[in-house]
Amino acid sequence: MAAKEIQKILIVDDSEMNRSILADMLGDEYDILEAEDGVQAVDVLRKQAAQLSLVLLDIVMPRLDGFGVLAAMNEQGWINDVPVIMVSAETRTAQVERAYELGVTDFIMRPFDALIVRRRVVNTILLYAKQKRLIGLVEDQIYEKEQRSSLMIDILSHVVEFRNGESGLHILHVRTLTELFLGYLLQHTDAYHLTAQDITRISTASALHDIGKIAIDERILNKPGRLTPAEFSVMKTHAAIGAAMLKDLPIYQDEPLIQTAYEICRWHHERWDGRGYPDGLAGDDIPVAAQVVALADVYDALTSERVYKTAIPHETAVEMILNGQCGAFNPLLLQCLAQNADRIRTALEAESVQEMRRKRLRSLSEETLRGEGGGVSERTLRLLDYERMKYNFFAALTDEIQFEYTAAPPAVTISALGARKLGLDEITMDPLHDERFRTLLGPEVCDRCLAHVTSATPDAPDRSEEVLLHIRGEARWFRLYYRTVWSTDDPPQFTGVLGKAIDIHEGRLKLQELERRATLDPLTGLLNRASAREQIEQRLLTHPEHRFALLFFDLDHLKTANDVYGHEFGDRVLLFLAERCRRCTRGSDLACRFGGDEFLLFLEYEGDLHGIVDRIFHSLCGDCDGFTVTVSMGVAEAAVVGYDYERLCRAADQALYHAKRAGRAQYTFYDDSMKNTLTHTGADDEAPRAGGDTDAKEDPAV
Repeated sequence: MAAKEIQKILIVDDSEMNRSILADMLGDEYDILEAEDGVQAVDVLRKQAAQLSLVLLDIVMPRLDGFGVLAAMNEQGWINDVPVIMVSAETRTAQVERAYELGVTDFIMRPFDALIVRRRVVNTILLYAKQKRLIGLVEDQIYEKEQRSSLMIDILSHVVEFRNGESGLHILHVRTLTELFLGYLLQHTDAYHLTAQDITRISTASALHDIGKIAIDERILNKPGRLTPAEFSVMKTHAAIGAAMLKDLPIYQDEPLIQTAYEICRWHHERWDGRGYPDGLAGDDIPVAAQVVALADVYDALTSERVYKTAIPHETAVEMILNGQCGAFNPLLLQCLAQNADRIRTALEAESVQEMRRKRLRSLSEETLRGEGGGVSERTLRLLDYERMKYNFFAALTDEIQFEYTAAPPAVTISALGARKLGLDEITMDPLHDERFRTLLGPEVCDRCLAHVTSATPDAPDRSEEVLLHIRGEARWFRLYYRTVWSTDDPPQFTGVLGKAIDIHEGRLKLQELERRATLDPLTGLLNRASAREQIEQRLLTHPEHRFALLFFDLDHLKTANDVYGHEFGDRVLLFLAERCRRCTRGSDLACRFGGDEFLLFLEYEGDLHGIVDRIFHSLCGDCDGFTVTVSMGVAEAAVVGYDYERLCRAADQALYHAKRAGRAQYTFYDDSMKNTLTHTGADDEAPRAGGDTDAKEDPAV
């Protein structure tokens, strides 16, 4: 059995007799060090402060008195770790108050009473030992919460970035640089009134700066070449879209983290000179959080490889930003970039990131226990609640069931969403023996998962598998992703598991619904233009031996209906026509709202096409709440004009032009006599665009 470590006490007194008496009282239980004045005491502290458990300090001494020693201990930070008991016959209130203000824990008055000396020494050492354990506990708790938040950020990073070809490290780099730049501002200016909590909040929120890219077409995101002006206009909408996503969250709207994330999402592409987007803000009208993230985002974009560019060297990237080649930035931030150019590169290394995070967590823990304003309990709860709020916020952005399993004590903590979906409590104690939990997973899954967890190693901590869960009597397949974690003991002891579960069936249904919505016109529910084109081109390409026809038509006098009855009535007319399209076509036919009041039908036919078209044409017309609905229609046959989408559309548009010129409310088949006729809209290179402007020009009633 290892011998118990003997604690060290430093006795500081200019009287050898006093030192001897105290040493005799304590020497049988403690290792005693002595100093005859304040100078010697500071020297001992400089060399052995980490090994000292207590200082017994006299006030009146030559060279450097007790108050001077206390001042040095405060300056060096030793007072935070080494308790001090003042030893004196001084009883004046002013002296006692000054000693307490400098960090003294207790007083021992002369002449000494052996029982009182021993009791106060023991109590003080135990108090500081408990405080150190509390600091360690708080650090562990905050670090654990931070790790959870980081896990959520990693998940969000993957969700946002897997579509656009960016490195998975982009969000981590932006977070790290944001923290570095904000730290510089905190030290060099009070213009923004930043605190350590502000830096943590802004750095965390920076992970969400590009969430709006989820809504951008993948063909634009991953285009290897330069974007066209139209494509760039679409790309720029991601800032406003991301802000809207956060603004529409049903929860946490009043939380500072959400508000900061909104500012970053919306304004991280604004520039100091007002030439950014989406709102053209300038100078400090741009929130400082968005300014800092903007600089971090630009630097990492320059130095990272993307589908449309190679990585630019660090020195070149810094020079480009400082020279204004990437837009205008806050002069203070440019100064920060210039002065910290060497630190930036090392800050983005994995070990540096981890070290910075550990230092920040230690700082948070110390502030919790020793900072000004509020007691220990209040500040600790506030910080832990903030970490919990971050965790819940990231969990709310996904449909995943997130869970944590701790081995001692055995418990499973499930996200609120997961608990509702699974019909369990958010915390289940001793889950491996809980009847509801084992029924949900089944004994085989429980045993297999536990075997995987306990056989994992620090080099291979991750596992994923598909499992069948029984939720409220229904069997559903889920994919589990989990990571085994260990304590920092040597050797490490098994601690628990962090993980998530994805409902495979529900995920597929949601994907199918998103795909369905992407192909349909939002008003009428017919195919939209892009989807119709894709399907038509596919049929023309794969079945050139079949007989196809394209019917292109628009509503007669819709502009009149809008002007007289209003646009709501105009929408009802469009819905009326869409429903008629569904009724008069087969399941294999394609019905599309081409745009505005223009519609398209694509069908395969046999026999008499004229009879089919005549039936469809008359089926489309009718009465809609007192408004007579008629259409003008052009028909083109693939066998006549060729099996090419654009040629087929242009031919149908030219036939439609002739139908409208002949008086509307009729249909016309395309023939070669129309080949060189200009369409009524001046159709572009892609496809026809008939519409309301023609109505306005040609309708005598308008």
